[in-house]
Amino acid sequence: MTMTTFPPSDPLTWKQADTDVHVATRAGEFAGFVEFDGTAYLARDNRGIDLGSFASLGDARDALEEQIPVESRPWSFTVSLPRALRRRPRRARA
Repeated sequence: MTMTTFPPSDPLTWKQADTDVHVATRAGEFAGFVEFDGTAYLARDNRGIDLGSFASLGDARDALEEQIPVESRPWSFTVSLPRALRRRPRRARA
């Protein structure tokens, strides 16, 4: 699995998805969202990690803007499967 990352210098683009939800994208890719729960603005990054609760929408947006995308490496399996697991399963004979 690979994850596209962008330099933090790319600005976030904001769209209001619902009355209390604002979604951020960076270079066309989902970057996170801010949700108003009735008392505070909750910010989450592109992986759903909670960035905290804030008193204003601007503060929540700033918290998401300051998040630096984590560069991930592609998945690689270095362990080889045992020979018995590499073969196709056999059908049972009746």
